[in-house]
Amino acid sequence: MLASNNTTEKVTFNMPSELKKEVLKLKAELKVSLNTIYKNAIVDYIKKQELKKWEAGAMKASKNHEYLKESKEMAESGVDFYEY
Repeated sequence: MLASNNTTEKVTFNMPSELKKEVLKLKAELKVSLNTIYKNAIVDYIKKQELKKWEAGAMKASKNHEYLKESKEMAESGVDFYEY
């Protein structure tokens, strides 16, 4: 997912004024930088989107009768089998 390296880039974006006010309140309450708030929000958003992809894949697999049959056969074969 996200590489952990030390390089950074400056990013500029627009947001509604009311949202910015809320972010500034949060900054004051948490005593953290705007950078920390924005970075954490983006990391959380990326994780949420990745989870949605996995959930969609799992839902698709759960409706695939051939996949379910093969999974059951493998599980009953006595071989160590792990579903993710």
